[in-house]
Amino acid sequence: MKKVALVIAQEYFRDEEYLEPKKVLESAGIQVVTASQKKGIATGKLGAKVQADISMKDLDPKDLDGIFFIGGPGASVYFNDKAAHEILKSAYNQGKLIGAICAGPAVLASAGLLKGKKATSFSGVEPYLIKGEAILTRAAVEKDGRIITADGPASAAQFGHEIAKALGR
Repeated sequence: MKKVALVIAQEYFRDEEYLEPKKVLESAGIQVVTASQKKGIATGKLGAKVQADISMKDLDPKDLDGIFFIGGPGASVYFNDKAAHEILKSAYNQGKLIGAICAGPAVLASAGLLKGKKATSFSGVEPYLIKGEAILTRAAVEKDGRIITADGPASAAQFGHEIAKALGR
């Protein structure tokens, strides 16, 4: 069974950017692990309460087919998080899918993974993508090789479908 991690902030992740791709992925037969700063309850910007199965720093890319960072105002906790950057780099170097939605692509850009890659994001974090030398497309969802990015809540389901498709589902 294919298995991916959706990484959310403990507080103020964007509810639909987590809930919609999770629903799409699970309906495609893909196991979803929810990671956050620590195990336990995480609270979305709009009030959703979800159980984080594992702390982000305990994720092991070898056990996963992909790692995706969810946006929302809380995503900024990962922008300069070296552990998050190392996990993403390790996953990418192992041939796994990586990606993010809304503010999340700033994490990939800060990790140096978007250099020369087509990517999209929430407009407020575009400076991170520009600094990270991404090719900013402003598309709803963008896939460049094994990197999938999306611009925000309206694209959440499409983001999930793109991940499922990339995993052959």
